[in-house]
Amino acid sequence: MANIFPRWSNWLPLQIAACLLVAGPLLVVGVTYYFTPKYTRIGYEPTQPVSFDHSLHVTQLGMDCRYCHSGVEVSSHSNVPNTQTCMNCHTHVQATNPKLAPVKSSFETGRPIEWVRVHQAPDYVYFNHAVHVNRGISCRECHGEVNKMTVIRHDQPMSMGWCLSCHRDPAAKIRPLDKVYDLTWKAESPQAQLEQGRRLVEQWDVKPPQDCAGCHR
Repeated sequence: MANIFPRWSNWLPLQIAACLLVAGPLLVVGVTYYFTPKYTRIGYEPTQPVSFDHSLHVTQLGMDCRYCHSGVEVSSHSNVPNTQTCMNCHTHVQATNPKLAPVKSSFETGRPIEWVRVHQAPDYVYFNHAVHVNRGISCRECHGEVNKMTVIRHDQPMSMGWCLSCHRDPAAKIRPLDKVYDLTWKAESPQAQLEQGRRLVEQWDVKPPQDCAGCHR
């Protein structure tokens, strides 16, 4: 009686087993890496070369975000403050505090402080900070309650779906321009937010792109 299966099929179970032995560890490594906070970013809270307490500077001292991030309203990128900005205050305030030694060293040597980047969009994504803040999107919507953070962390997923949810319904997030940098401000109620948001969307003719070319250029 002739064989039903071809001769090469005798090796098929062994080939499947070999593939599983290779694919299994690769799957474990992939899940272990790609599901860590460092990759998904949410909760990512790196140690910085200088301990900068946002809750102290923003909440207690009342500093405006734009004092340090001065380019946020005019540039696609929100700049990290240079050492001169820090020393404008700390030449006199807490000048002998040992925690400020890296800042003083940077100021004296001219070498920039090597801050660890927390928020970083992929290279294939175009994001313009100025466009968002000049149309009523607060820092808080993307960066969380920075005014309460002693250490900056990655607060929101910033995934494509997360971005599109706002682009499809900007009225749920948009606020008056004089409240963009007030991180404690909230509308009186969700309904009040929607009513005000719809009014501002119409007034400013806000039409966030929802096609691929809007963010992938």
